[in-house]
Amino acid sequence: MDRSHLIDQLACHEDVFRALFNGLSPAELTWKPAPDKWCALEVVCHLHDEEREDFRARLAHVLNTPHDAMPKIDPAAWVVERRYIDQDLDAVLAKFLYERSASLVWLRSLTDAPWNNFYLHPTAGPVSCDLLLTNWVAHDLHHMRQLINLRYAYLRANSNEPLDYAGTW
Repeated sequence: MDRSHLIDQLACHEDVFRALFNGLSPAELTWKPAPDKWCALEVVCHLHDEEREDFRARLAHVLNTPHDAMPKIDPAAWVVERRYIDQDLDAVLAKFLYERSASLVWLRSLTDAPWNNFYLHPTAGPVSCDLLLTNWVAHDLHHMRQLINLRYAYLRANSNEPLDYAGTW
């Protein structure tokens, strides 16, 4: 897929994420459909950390130092270690959107970048720049779906009305 189109998609996603977090009540923000699932607040914290420490950092790594070991990350552990549940939505959403804007400026500045570089992951095999960029977009879409499912599940769990008139979910 065309890189400029993928970068444009990342830009469009800013507005989508802003809208998905708009109007959430405090209860809805921290509601979980099950104890082992994430709430909306944890999702936005994850997006913020992934923006800085995974996708942008790893793409820069493959572009600049593809033969060096990839920096280790542990997004699942960050949920507890970084106390996602105790964060302020407005603050972390603003930080995520700031980092997304920084990513877009950086991505659009990459003229004559070595896009053919790849990192040879010991178990996953070659991780190319295009793989990282494409999966950055896919990661956004995954969490958009997650947030929509959370909002729907919260409505279903907290309404006395059946939701089947709206259609099959």
